[in-house]
Amino acid sequence: MKLLEKGYIGKMELRNRVFMAPMGTATEPDGAFSDRAIRYYEERAKGGTGLIITGANQVTLEYEAKACNVLDTPRSFEQLSFLAERIHNNGAKLCVQITPGLGRMQLPTRGGTPFSASENQCFWFPDVTCKAYSVEQIQGIVQKMGQGAAKAKAAGADAVELHAYGGYLIDQFQSTMWNKRTDEYGGDLQGRMRFTLEIIAEIRKNCGPNFPILVKFTPYHGVEGGRELPEGIAMAKMLEAAGVDALHIDVGCYEAWYKAINTVYQEAPTQIDIAGEVRKHVNVPVMSQGKLGNPGLAEKCLQGGKADFIGLGHQSLADPQWVNKVKRNETYDIVPCIGCNECLFAGFSGKFIHCSVNPLCFSEDYYQVTPAKERKRVLVIGAGPGGMEAAIVAAERGLDVELWEKTNTLGGTLLAAGGPSFKKDVANYVEYITGKLYRSNVKVKLMKEATADEVLAGYFDKVILGTGSRALIPPINGIDETDKVVLANDVLTNKKSFGKNVVVIGGGLVGCEVAAHCAEKAENVTIIEMLDNILVTAQHCLNNDQALRQLLKDRGVSTIANAKVTNLSNEAIEYIKDGEQKSLTADTYVIASGFVANDELYDQLNGKVDVDKIGDAVRPDKILTAVHQGFHIARSI
Repeated sequence: MKLLEKGYIGKMELRNRVFMAPMGTATEPDGAFSDRAIRYYEERAKGGTGLIITGANQVTLEYEAKACNVLDTPRSFEQLSFLAERIHNNGAKLCVQITPGLGRMQLPTRGGTPFSASENQCFWFPDVTCKAYSVEQIQGIVQKMGQGAAKAKAAGADAVELHAYGGYLIDQFQSTMWNKRTDEYGGDLQGRMRFTLEIIAEIRKNCGPNFPILVKFTPYHGVEGGRELPEGIAMAKMLEAAGVDALHIDVGCYEAWYKAINTVYQEAPTQIDIAGEVRKHVNVPVMSQGKLGNPGLAEKCLQGGKADFIGLGHQSLADPQWVNKVKRNETYDIVPCIGCNECLFAGFSGKFIHCSVNPLCFSEDYYQVTPAKERKRVLVIGAGPGGMEAAIVAAERGLDVELWEKTNTLGGTLLAAGGPSFKKDVANYVEYITGKLYRSNVKVKLMKEATADEVLAGYFDKVILGTGSRALIPPINGIDETDKVVLANDVLTNKKSFGKNVVVIGGGLVGCEVAAHCAEKAENVTIIEMLDNILVTAQHCLNNDQALRQLLKDRGVSTIANAKVTNLSNEAIEYIKDGEQKSLTADTYVIASGFVANDELYDQLNGKVDVDKIGDAVRPDKILTAVHQGFHIARSI
């Protein structure tokens, strides 16, 4: 299997062709790697990954505030050396990604407005104009990059990677979208690449001829006015001529962030074809990532000559043991990434990284699952994500576990969440966790609806309610009198059909997803939303938001915002917008106006047995909430 064959980047030998793609983590106050981050990286090395690439490390804070790790303090050097040792002790190699800064992607700080290649619009605050770096400042940063690489090498890193992609500072110099300079650092491609090439030369001067230099860059932005692939290929040739040891291919930028950091809404793979085109024109190894968490797909990409090394980003968070499971031919047990980007959302919300489907991500030493001290009988009611997780963990601890599910299918609301063709990542998770449940010692009873009397008659030591939620039916006149009304989850699970003309009532996350689902077959789909825009209530990352909006646009879904539905009938759906009464005709009215908890059984059991509720039975929320609550309750019994 090519995935498991050793490979070389320059003179650096790697035990296999799998690398952990760079992702940012929380740091110590001075920017050093925290002990928690070191353990997180170490766990991926233990899992068999050949190369660990860290998130970005700033080489100077002279012009930008700390946005990620920083290489410029004594503590950061000490912690980096400790990280290198921990990685090496587990057979992997360490590559430190270094950056001169974020440029227009940086937030305005106490030091004033951000700097960029030119006077660009700040991405996060469009009314703020970035200042252009002077030639003297640029040359000073080049020296800092060389010094940063030397520090990384001295600390024990096996390689460095230039953070030169995705619309960050180096890419701002490289692209005509953001570089309007007329001096030697602007103009034609040679001028726009000067900053990058000078950094490479400085690193080579400081680190010697045999120290591997990787460059992560974006040969294709995928946005209007952005870089097209022919220029990207020309850049690749220039980078190879400059003596870099590998090219790490990226796609997209923040204007189309979902192309760079993919979401559940993209088909797999997402970036490999661009990498494959670059690889045709260079001789150095090409590295790629982008929804390659399926080992068969990753192997096919390697065998097909699309790349030399396969990167796992969020997939490595979901399952750090990915490589070892491939080695053991246990791919059925790989925890799939569901593309929710809760990990990214956490980072941009000022929180620690976490993963919806791996409660131990970035908490490797905090939540140990230990054998139960005494044998107890546990009943889990409801086979949604939280219920199945709770049952599996409790059984792993040696407890006697029963799981009752009132339907004939495992999955709960995951079945609706993974129902659309564009949400295969969630469907994959349903397949994984149901398989794991059946391989466990849990006694599963389907078509078993729980009643308080039967639960109490079972004399269970612990009862966990994962009874989920049900649709909130809005008080709309006529809603109970027309046969055109269907519920969103029934449509998403194909329990109910829909006609050629569909109106979705509610423009939240579920409403938008069911609209996109219907638009695969319907001729006209319209969302009616009370608020001033769709997805206002969705708590998800920007790239997921961008991707779903693009999907709706591509499928021709119409939106009527600031509108309140007042009446439903077989003839028409009536609504008020801007004070005017209006109507639409449609074959199907899909209700997507929220959910309420199914928590009645809890009230009947509370005080009579040791009972807890999890997931949507507490409050309709995310997959992450249900899985984590199920995990923590089960490990604490």
